[in-house]
Amino acid sequence: MPTKDEIMTALKQVFDPEIGVNIVDLGLIRGVDLDETGRRVHIDLTLTSPGCPMGPQMIRDVRAELARLPGIDQVDVDIVWSPPWHPSMMSDVAKDELGYDEELGLGYTQ
Repeated sequence: MPTKDEIMTALKQVFDPEIGVNIVDLGLIRGVDLDETGRRVHIDLTLTSPGCPMGPQMIRDVRAELARLPGIDQVDVDIVWSPPWHPSMMSDVAKDELGYDEELGLGYTQ
């Protein structure tokens, strides 16, 4: 049975195709739950915007990546919108990669 840490590590292999950063470092993973058997995983995922055209692709990528983990039989993904995503939710790695500076109030400065 995979742990939540192993699931998060696997999810770092899923990238937002438009931004080029993994969904974990972007702050798009809002929840990871395993059922009592550990064979079914539920992921709460948000997107950078409600109109994000890459949502369906990222959902497919999440399912495919987690299905590779030993013992996982089912992966459910729900899109959630609360709280709305903001660049401040990114990891420091993603902020550095994208040139985001919270102190200066700058967005993507790549």
